[in-house]
Amino acid sequence: MDTSRAPEREHMVRTQIQARGVSNPRVLDAMRTVPRHLFVPQTCQREAYADYPLPIGSGQTISQPYIVAVMTELLSPNPSDLVLEIGTGSGYQAAILATCGADVVSIERIEEVAAQARQNLLNAGIKNVRIITSDGTVGYTDMSPYDGILITAGTPEIPCPLINELAPGGRLVAPVGDQNIQELIRITRLNNEFITEKFGAVRFVPLIGEYGWKEEGE
Repeated sequence: MDTSRAPEREHMVRTQIQARGVSNPRVLDAMRTVPRHLFVPQTCQREAYADYPLPIGSGQTISQPYIVAVMTELLSPNPSDLVLEIGTGSGYQAAILATCGADVVSIERIEEVAAQARQNLLNAGIKNVRIITSDGTVGYTDMSPYDGILITAGTPEIPCPLINELAPGGRLVAPVGDQNIQELIRITRLNNEFITEKFGAVRFVPLIGEYGWKEEGE
């Protein structure tokens, strides 16, 4: 793991994340550990630890550090949990989940974005992430059920295939709403009962796919 810029990560955690109420020790340690600057384009290096999202190309973004921390804390991955991530992006969120101890399957629909994420994870020394290029809204039954599912793009509703792939006791975290604003929700499966909690407004790029938004022109 790259140890450079550690003081910037410590400042990020202290002022952007802990100060806003994130307290899960594994999440805080992961945010301190993972070198976020390896997951942003060279043109954004000076802003790698800033308190806002950054473009990564292909119309995609790397989320604000605070939002990454909040979503990870809501998912609360335990060591050896199997987590499905929908929307790999730069690979940073997957790296945080993996550093918390989870085994991560991450689905990215854009091949060039997936390829860059694989390289970013390699550069960061993260090994327990498997990236698949596919439509994440249809899920990935080959390794289901999952202890956690994290959707990193705004969806009009939770895709049914993902609900079906959630293990008993599992958690699903996603931004749900229209293409301008969403609400961050967590669904917990208790046997055949699903408990929904809401955690406030967020804004993500749209989730494109069969059970998400349609691509422009379709």
